[in-house]
Amino acid sequence: MNWIFFLIMYLIFSVIFNQAYKVSTKNLKNAGALTILLELIAVITLIFCIPFFEIKFPSDIKVYLFLGLSVIFYTLSDRLNTTVRSGIEASTFNIILQLSTVFMIFAGLIFFKEPFIINKFIGAILIIVSNILVFYKKGNQKIDKYVFLGILANLSFTVALFLDVNISDNFNLPIYAGITLGVPAILIFIFEKIKIADLKDEFINGNKKAMILTSVTWGLSIIFQLRAYQLGNVSIVAPLGALTVIINVIVGYIFLNEKDNLLKKLISALLIIFGIILIKI
Repeated sequence: MNWIFFLIMYLIFSVIFNQAYKVSTKNLKNAGALTILLELIAVITLIFCIPFFEIKFPSDIKVYLFLGLSVIFYTLSDRLNTTVRSGIEASTFNIILQLSTVFMIFAGLIFFKEPFIINKFIGAILIIVSNILVFYKKGNQKIDKYVFLGILANLSFTVALFLDVNISDNFNLPIYAGITLGVPAILIFIFEKIKIADLKDEFINGNKKAMILTSVTWGLSIIFQLRAYQLGNVSIVAPLGALTVIINVIVGYIFLNEKDNLLKKLISALLIIFGIILIKI
């Protein structure tokens, strides 16, 4: 199977994941407990996928070191994102999620002394403008706490990506994805002092179908995305992967009744797609 198949599957599962996650947060009582539940169920899904990929592990100890550091930042990102998703629309969340691309570009310029390329800079500016557009309300310039937490979550995700570059190539893909979800679940459980009773209560009182759907599509979307990048050209896969933004706006409008600021969301989505195309060419 080629990268096109994996990209299409990523788009499908990523959109379902984003919409189902929003539904899962509607009866939210304990954000930490919900995050743990979703991650653990996703890990179970990934276990069944292990036989479909080559079994391999890295021999270089540095790979494990960087993976361990990246998992800490994935933990922060996953935990914050549950809170963010509970407070904003699924379509809006997917727009703010694209800020990680901007952070990656500026981090490359500052920390890795990468050359300044004008089309990348313009692309980054377009993504920033798209986020300002979707959140701007005349006469109200206050930064919503969910927007602030969303930006913080994306910064954490960006750090994780920098530490994590090309690590997945050294692992069986489902095992790698399982580590990046399972270890954060354990860390959240320990540091937030979540009890088994909290997990049980969250599951019993939550939307079970939505939670299971979120978890299954979470694990699978990670695999399909990574595999698409492994088999395809990054400059092509990344812009096409950004189609999740506009698809989420449309799906959110149809299924979640997210009708506020629809025109602004569509314009923002198109700006993001165009911005990522500029970045990747």
